[in-house]
Amino acid sequence: MPVAAKESCPAALGLRPRRTLRLASGRPALPSPSPRSPAGWFWSPLGLVASLSFATRFYRLREPPHICWDETHFGKMGSYYINRTFFFDVHPPLGKMLIGLAGYMSGYDGTFPFQKPGDKYEHHNYIGMRGFCAFLGSCLIPFCYLTVLELSKSLHAAMLTAAFLIFDTGFITLSQYILLDPILMFFLMGAVLSMVKYNSCANRSFSAPWWFWLALTGINLAGAMGVKFVGLFVVLFVGLNTICDLWELLGDLSLSLVTLGKHFLARVLCLILLPLALYTALFAVHFAVLNRSGPGDGFFSSGFQSRLIGNNLHNVSVPEYLAYGSIVTVKNLRMAGGYLHSHWHLYPEGVGARQQQVTAYLHKDLNNLWIIKKHNVNTDHSDPSFPVEFVRHGDVIRLEHKETSRNLHSHQHEAPLTRKHLQVTGYGINGSGDSNDFWRIEVAGRKAGKRIKVLRSQIRLIHLATGCILGSTGKTLPKWGWEQVEVTCTPYQKESPNTLWNVEDHINPRLPNISLDVLKPSFPEILLESHMVMIRGNSGLKPKENEVTSKPWHWPINYQGLRFSGINETDYRVYLLGNPVIWWMNLITIGLYLIMAMFVSVALKRGVQLTAEHKELSQVLLNGGGIIMLGWLLHYLPFFMMGRVLYFHHYFPAMLFSTMLTGITWDVFLKFWAGSQASGIQRRKIYQYGIVMLILLSMYSFYLFHPLSYGMVGPLASDPNSPMAGLRWLETWEF
Repeated sequence: MPVAAKESCPAALGLRPRRTLRLASGRPALPSPSPRSPAGWFWSPLGLVASLSFATRFYRLREPPHICWDETHFGKMGSYYINRTFFFDVHPPLGKMLIGLAGYMSGYDGTFPFQKPGDKYEHHNYIGMRGFCAFLGSCLIPFCYLTVLELSKSLHAAMLTAAFLIFDTGFITLSQYILLDPILMFFLMGAVLSMVKYNSCANRSFSAPWWFWLALTGINLAGAMGVKFVGLFVVLFVGLNTICDLWELLGDLSLSLVTLGKHFLARVLCLILLPLALYTALFAVHFAVLNRSGPGDGFFSSGFQSRLIGNNLHNVSVPEYLAYGSIVTVKNLRMAGGYLHSHWHLYPEGVGARQQQVTAYLHKDLNNLWIIKKHNVNTDHSDPSFPVEFVRHGDVIRLEHKETSRNLHSHQHEAPLTRKHLQVTGYGINGSGDSNDFWRIEVAGRKAGKRIKVLRSQIRLIHLATGCILGSTGKTLPKWGWEQVEVTCTPYQKESPNTLWNVEDHINPRLPNISLDVLKPSFPEILLESHMVMIRGNSGLKPKENEVTSKPWHWPINYQGLRFSGINETDYRVYLLGNPVIWWMNLITIGLYLIMAMFVSVALKRGVQLTAEHKELSQVLLNGGGIIMLGWLLHYLPFFMMGRVLYFHHYFPAMLFSTMLTGITWDVFLKFWAGSQASGIQRRKIYQYGIVMLILLSMYSFYLFHPLSYGMVGPLASDPNSPMAGLRWLETWEF
């Protein structure tokens, strides 16, 4: 391949060399395994790494025998899968499905309530779900080891990376409980390792190993996206590598256009179509398994709920189109939107006009019923002597509250909670009111004159006198409003779920009924709806009272941990905190890498004469280190732009890349430094002693801080008599 083509894509974007790195100096080379060496160098260290990984993650896995931190959420969701009960979560379903499957396969019956942290598991079999997460967490270290080995061709760099991950207290803690994090990181690192492996097969394009690693990359991308939406970061990471790869191939003049087309199609097939198919399939399984009504129903539309066995809309027959005289319930389309509701209670003095309250109520109730009437006549449309008239898009209507006979009304008084919105009330006597009771009904995306369909039509109610739109703000009213949800008339014309409604219940004896099965949404529709609800749920996440949150700048410096279990000296305490020596070493290494990469880049650009060995080391630093540095940036920087609540554990995927960068950087640094200090055997000793010292440092710091992961009982670290007293190096550490 022409040299110019190789240099056309910057190393910082992870351009990998298309040949095996070899040291070619006349001086004795520093230890670096070759792919052609006997198999022993490969399997023995890998076996040691895997053994230590599993030993540290499975040690004391049963402790503590009660719910810890977010086990209350994800253990409960695993139970829902076993019981086939529908629920809502802000993350895609794969992680919870696998937790439920692990529980089912290990004999857990799905009956433990998972109510709150600290509840004892007693006779319930929780170890299968914890063991599954610990197994995937244990696989992370071999994955990172193999990735660094492939990028650097240095056994020592790979072993240093593995040691830092094995002896990090944070990764141990995060792997030992029923959480999504080890599952997410398993697929994430599986995608990175597969990508690096198929990069290394570049000289054997379209061979069986090349296809295997390319397809496995796509499978792991689907897995990462299927666990959490932050899996998008690794999708972007692989996408940038693929763009760079194709750009490099484009510069290879020995390749025909047909071959280039095959390369492009292979990547479309394995990295786009295959992940999309698998991602869609897991949602199909999710919807098929969770077919019973449950706590997640209210987050979704009426049409979605009609699919669920046990829901009040399942197998119900109602008239299909709205007509004047119909009795209906109207449901807001915002997430967890309530039903349009009114009751005899009035707004209190000083809150707009002292008229009947109109709210949104989250539960079924007779006070949710409204009668659709013409705006200018008070005809009894139940009288068979009058013809049936259907309500159409663009009609002006009145909504009369069935229980109180007052009309849905708005006027120029301000809403109770939301400034610049108008108050909505119930007004009039026995359906007689004024012109402020008139509303124009419109269907989103429809033309004038079209009939309005139950469940399916998304409608807006526009107040005729003021031009405002009926909506639900999602704000909870005070006790005078029975802590129901505020309904207002918003003057802003922006279309959003807050101002969209659909008709759910529909009673009209003069119209023929049809089964709601006919109106059930299709799979693409429920797939789209579930993603809209998840995205809105994610963006709406706010910290709970007394909850420990953090900012992204806190994470790399290990500023503050998370309590997994226990708060006092009699409790069994587990505290999520990274091994500070390892984390601060990783932070220092990022700066060291940037300095080294800058100097090496300048030296190469200026044509400084380097030995063949130093040139190869420079390529490892820029290419291998560049890939890993890009991965760290993509998994860390986006959090600075997020508006949702953030926690310390969000940094751990980026921490994987930071640790791999540490292994590569220190390996190259020690080789450079040893090469400038001595020669021959002395160089080997300086290099090897440096690696061993770093590994021993990680082991000693693990010895000091391992109680954070495996549990502490007794005095808190703030007590001078505590064995952890001298280890509280930062005031923000709360163990």
